[in-house]
Amino acid sequence: MIIPVRCFTCGTPIGSQYEEFKRRVESGEEEKKVLDELGITRYCCRRMLLSQVDLLDEVSAFEA
Repeated sequence: MIIPVRCFTCGTPIGSQYEEFKRRVESGEEEKKVLDELGITRYCCRRMLLSQVDLLDEVSAFEA
């Protein structure tokens, strides 16, 4: 839903890098290259960005 500010496992701040990651991947760059250039090297942090699914627009339709 909303990208966490920090990695759940190691606590590294990653929330600020999600918009850049998303923009570059949508423009056609390879995920591995983008993560390497952003300096996200730990598996746990990479998982946080790679597994993120944007559902906020879909869920907000059910808001009272």
